[in-house]
Amino acid sequence: MTEHRKIPVAGAKPAGKSLFERAENLFEGDPFKAAPVPKTLARPVNRRPEPGKSLQQRDATVSSETFAPAEKVEKLAPAASVRVDFGEEQHHVDRELLVSNGLINPDGPVTALLEEFRIVKRQLLKSVRSGDSDKSRRILVCSPLPGEGKTFCSANLALAMAAEKDCQVVLVDADFAKPSMLSLLGLPKGPGLMDALANSSIEVEDCVIPTDIDGLFVLPAGHQTNSDSEFLASKRTEQVLDRLTRGAPERILIFDSPPALAASPAADLANHVGQALVVTRADKTGQSALEDALTLLSNCRDIKLLLNDASFSPSGRRFGAYYGYGS
Repeated sequence: MTEHRKIPVAGAKPAGKSLFERAENLFEGDPFKAAPVPKTLARPVNRRPEPGKSLQQRDATVSSETFAPAEKVEKLAPAASVRVDFGEEQHHVDRELLVSNGLINPDGPVTALLEEFRIVKRQLLKSVRSGDSDKSRRILVCSPLPGEGKTFCSANLALAMAAEKDCQVVLVDADFAKPSMLSLLGLPKGPGLMDALANSSIEVEDCVIPTDIDGLFVLPAGHQTNSDSEFLASKRTEQVLDRLTRGAPERILIFDSPPALAASPAADLANHVGQALVVTRADKTGQSALEDALTLLSNCRDIKLLLNDASFSPSGRRFGAYYGYGS
């Protein structure tokens, strides 16, 4: 058999230890032993000392705070959200005016109109309670074109939602060109949302009108301006809307906006709300107009449709007919 031993070379020095043997001696027989860690770290060269402290004193302070035991580290408590409340003076809502305008009478009996808007508000409240942000509590009510009943629906929705036992509603008149909510409810005129957006010295909560309907507040549109779209697109809008619900998780905002295809505020407000209720009128709203309106409101992730003035029901349901009959 052939031998595999090394052939000695004449004049060569005897072979020493191999590379692995020398490495084993270097780590004292344990090839997996970790390298020693210095007790103090090198001082950063770009750190400035605090006033009144030397760089060495600051390093010692940072070291003791940074590497303190876990049980000694105190967590900072989250800053409490200060509740923003409205005025205490209540203004009377004319009930007879509500009935003459075809709106829900909060002091009257249960009607078919109330039952229909109870069904509508349940879907909206479901999204409010399952939402993960304050935007879900902001509901935009609009229509593609004028005359489709968006103000009628927004007012009735606010009246129906204010009847909830654990809910407050702020009905915002965001139709700045043609505001009608105050006259619809019989409330006095005053400053409103646009005034708070245009003037930083005006707090929006001072413009809110408390009513004698439990849980219902109204924010007027304010004075007219030629820059309503620009004010709505400013950073101040989010700050103003945040104040309306700050510290009040039970508070919901309902915006009555202009028609989406007739004025730009509806598309601007879609950036600040979590839900949009698009009112369409039976036998009047065209498919192309509805599609264009939905495109303009696409910045709102949750869009619902409401068919208004429909006289035909495939199931034959008639809400409200059950009430008022004796047993």
